[in-house]
Amino acid sequence: MSTTTPTTASRSLSLSKPPFDCPVFSLKASLIALRFQVFKFQVFSLTSIPPEEQKIFGSDDDRLVSDDSDLASICDRLRLVSVTDEVKQEDNSVDQNVELAMSDEELARMLQAEEEALVFQQFAASEDRSQMEARIRPYVDQVLMYEDPNRQDAARNTVPVEKLEEKALVALAKEGNFKPTKSEEDYAFLLQLLFWFKQSFRWVNAPSCDSCGSETVGSGMGTALSSETLYGASRVELYRYDCTICSRTTRFPRYNDPLKLLETRRGRCGEWANCFTLYCRTFGYESRLVLDFTDHVWTECFSPSLGRWMHLDPCEGIYDNPLLYEKGWKKKLDYAIAFAKDGVYDVTKRYTRKWHEVLSRRTITPEPILSTILSNIRRELRQNLTSQVIATLEERDRNEAAAIERDLHSKDDASISLPGRQSGAKEWRISRSEFGSDEICSPSSSSCPVRKCVDEHVTKIYNAFFPVISHFVEKSCSKSRAVEVLQIFRRILVDLKNSPFRGRKTSINSVSNGAQYVFHQMLPSFSQLFDALSLKCESNANGKVDIYLADDPVKTSIALPVLFHALDDVMHNVNVLYNINKDSLSWPLLKLNRICSGLALASGEEFPFGIITSAFDGTRLSKWEEPNGARGCWIIYKVLDNKMHELVAYELMSANDVPERDPKDWVLEGSDDGGSSWRVLDKQNSQMFKNRFERRAYKIASVGFLANAFRFRFLAVLDARENNRLQLGSIDLYARS
Repeated sequence: MSTTTPTTASRSLSLSKPPFDCPVFSLKASLIALRFQVFKFQVFSLTSIPPEEQKIFGSDDDRLVSDDSDLASICDRLRLVSVTDEVKQEDNSVDQNVELAMSDEELARMLQAEEEALVFQQFAASEDRSQMEARIRPYVDQVLMYEDPNRQDAARNTVPVEKLEEKALVALAKEGNFKPTKSEEDYAFLLQLLFWFKQSFRWVNAPSCDSCGSETVGSGMGTALSSETLYGASRVELYRYDCTICSRTTRFPRYNDPLKLLETRRGRCGEWANCFTLYCRTFGYESRLVLDFTDHVWTECFSPSLGRWMHLDPCEGIYDNPLLYEKGWKKKLDYAIAFAKDGVYDVTKRYTRKWHEVLSRRTITPEPILSTILSNIRRELRQNLTSQVIATLEERDRNEAAAIERDLHSKDDASISLPGRQSGAKEWRISRSEFGSDEICSPSSSSCPVRKCVDEHVTKIYNAFFPVISHFVEKSCSKSRAVEVLQIFRRILVDLKNSPFRGRKTSINSVSNGAQYVFHQMLPSFSQLFDALSLKCESNANGKVDIYLADDPVKTSIALPVLFHALDDVMHNVNVLYNINKDSLSWPLLKLNRICSGLALASGEEFPFGIITSAFDGTRLSKWEEPNGARGCWIIYKVLDNKMHELVAYELMSANDVPERDPKDWVLEGSDDGGSSWRVLDKQNSQMFKNRFERRAYKIASVGFLANAFRFRFLAVLDARENNRLQLGSIDLYARS
């Protein structure tokens, strides 16, 4: 099959018998019985060329095929050869992937099923377009509200923009990208906006009682008040607290105006997607509100960095996983319609790999009528745009349609597991047959790619504590005085953390006694820690010491949380010492020669917060999560540039929650040939982490073995009876000096 991108309003299909067999588009004699309109829509299904723009020719005599009898007369030799502006023009560059994506038999079965569904639709669907228009038209007005400057200003004022920008840049830096392009920054900010919105908006199963704050139960529907209809609340749900203490009725208006939702910050999927799409438009993202006729709503944004539209579900906090509903929730989709300020689109095919099944459920109106409705609305929305803008939009529409068709026939990645619905009460999700395991809250993979650990700053911070602890030993500081000095340093870090990240700065007052005096005397000992944070210290004319940025602010942002957590560990370890002396200059108080900047690979991981590099980033804010690791999993760490190290110790830290997922039994192995063969370095059984974020340190008994790769084989977790997962807060490997 070959295609070109047409520039004329009408597009022609040349149908002939090629000199080779083309089973993909071979049409059986049963086509004779099909209405011609059905055949044209099947061509639309395969090529994305709307029926009204098709011209079909029998190439033997260049005769235009215009009805059932014409189709019957050439049925035995129909083959799709090209889609062109002119019949003889061909472009051999497109859509070979469609043919390679599945076997001829699979595709033939699918086409037959589509054929049957289209025939059925002719009998089941109404020719009356009013029902479909009634479903679509209100959302056209809805999305135009997102263009209102007053609503956008109100939305912008509720967002901690600088914090999200910092998080976006840190996320990119953790992937090694310290100099992102504008489109990469925008993409990262959009994801942070999604995660922030997920935390800041509240799901409502049933509202709390307005009077006593207790849980309520539904008691029917009410009539909207004028103050409620002002913000588009045509429906109002009523709830009561069923006891003698309080009999007050609580109203839950279903507001449609996102301006009101910025105030209430609560609702169900309609309110969530409505408000989130306003946020997306506020920050300049080309956005769509997507209505799923089987009762769900989400958002799409166009990503310049990806060059395509991207799915975002604010209720679930999940992005770029369009098969979430069909594969994860087990939804029986029928229509998914996307609404934007400049067009309305049928995007159902993006969200399915079972189009032939979906097609059989699309019985509101025939496909050609739906296509016409959407085309007419697009023309209405674009009537005041310039011809250049319209041409750009039409080009993108064609590219999107072609991409959707390619994806529709692509193979699903079986290694990716998508969760059931997480938003809403458990009983409600079960009643809708959308319930997944409570264990799974985000997409996970049974395998993961090799990932680079961007953690050199972690090793620098650990090493930089050496001069500080050495000073305590040299000056015979008591434990209490050492902790006081470290707490002063921590307060400085808090001031830096709370200052704007692009201009971090704080000052230290000059003092003459106590722990602050000791800290001033020790400032040179803290210089390596400030260097690790990309900070400078300078005395000013007033006798104060100014601390400010010395380099890229993102380097400080990525290192600050690491230093906070490392400092807390040092203070804990100082407190458990009998006293500070030369014997203190050892591991685990001093964590020198931590191996860093290697490559990590694991048996599985969870997106986006449980990926394997989270085990090496030095903070408690993240963790590695293995979705199927409870009964066995593994992680391999390959040293940078295959450098050989003698491992002398390692630490594991428990994660933030669910102790049942902690590792209990494991084997640590080393390899001197990059992972081709392995030697056991350590074994542990029946280990238990008593607390969250607890570090457990282990020394390697066998010495003298040089390795350039290390492997943990986790054999069991604390409790695998009702838990499928393993998780770890961190892994640190220490080499001999």
